Amino acid sequence: MITAALISGLGLGSMYALLALGFHITYVVSRTVNFAQGSAMMVGAVLGYSFHITWGWPIWLAVPMTLTLCAVYGLAVERFLVRPFSSRGSEAWLMATVAAGILVDNLAMFTFGKEPRQFTSELTNTGVTLLGANISVLQMLIPVIGAAIALALLLVRRYTRLGKVLEACVQNPQAAMLMGIRVNRVVAIAFAVSAVFAAIAGMLIAPLFNVSAEMGTLFGLKAFAVAILGGISSASGVFLAGLLFGLVEALVTIYFGSAFTQIFTFGLVILALALRPNGLFGSKTLVKV
Repeated sequence: MITAALISGLGLGSMYALLALGFHITYVVSRTVNFAQGSAMMVGAVLGYSFHITWGWPIWLAVPMTLTLCAVYGLAVERFLVRPFSSRGSEAWLMATVAAGILVDNLAMFTFGKEPRQFTSELTNTGVTLLGANISVLQMLIPVIGAAIALALLLVRRYTRLGKVLEACVQNPQAAMLMGIRVNRVVAIAFAVSAVFAAIAGMLIAPLFNVSAEMGTLFGLKAFAVAILGGISSASGVFLAGLLFGLVEALVTIYFGSAFTQIFTFGLVILALALRPNGLFGSKTLVKV
């Protein structure tokens, strides 16, 4: 029972981490975030279900199409809901992205329906016995995929030309523009990647949970809590915080019941931030001028 809970917690934590990494990548590049990130996750799950289950597309076609459309969604959020406000020094992008999330959720409710639907997958039906617990292949794959994406993001930022461009935009956007870097394009790409991360999380978690138009709200809220808890400027910190959040959530559910899950987890988040305001693994951001 404990083994199953730990595996489940690692899987959930990886999904929170993927969503939170979306907050991280947009924040470090533009000092803005997409508060419709949870809706992007829902869109990924709903599109994946519609393409693969409803329309019968093969998975090799449904997944790339879903990721492409979610990337376009991220680009649209940045271009029409963030850039017009941030370019004028306004913080209204915050409310604009929140409103966009509500709008997308309601549009999905009208088109997809209110009733949750089961996303069947062979990966959930195939399992192995680990320490006396029956674990599905998907439950084991989710933490691996999450860790691989986090590692890839870390390696790209540290060792590639794209990573150096991102770092230049983070440290001094004005100097980056003078060097010929199209900062607006970099920010747009960051929002697209953020939405793709959310879509991957949505499609991975969909077979374990029911797909619904309302599934993204709580996931998005938890992911933002994870981003702050880990230190939103630290990719590794955000990922570790996601795993920790998922494990604590799973253990609290086992020992105290699901009624206390949100009370304990968010209470611990508040306590942790009271002790470490910059996050468990974060530090004060220094900007070079």
